[in-house]
Amino acid sequence: MTGYDVNRGVLFKNSRKNTDKHPDYTGSFTMPNGTEHWLSAWIRRDKYGNAYMSVALGNEKVPREQPAQSGWNAPATPEPAGDIDDDIPF
Repeated sequence: MTGYDVNRGVLFKNSRKNTDKHPDYTGSFTMPNGTEHWLSAWIRRDKYGNAYMSVALGNEKVPREQPAQSGWNAPATPEPAGDIDDDIPF
């Protein structure tokens, strides 16, 4: 959870929009149970030319895995198990 109140969300201009099918705005919405879901919005026009936003609530946001660390802060490499048989049968 990013600290937003429940039943509230946030949308940001989609700077990576490449096609008309990509949303104009993306963000997230916090559900009453505290889980965050993706939120997408498109700017559309009705038959009279009036602009409106079409909104879609998406899947639950899953935290990204941390990238592998290297250098001084990298965790130590575990020692291999002592009973490894180095004879390869093929």
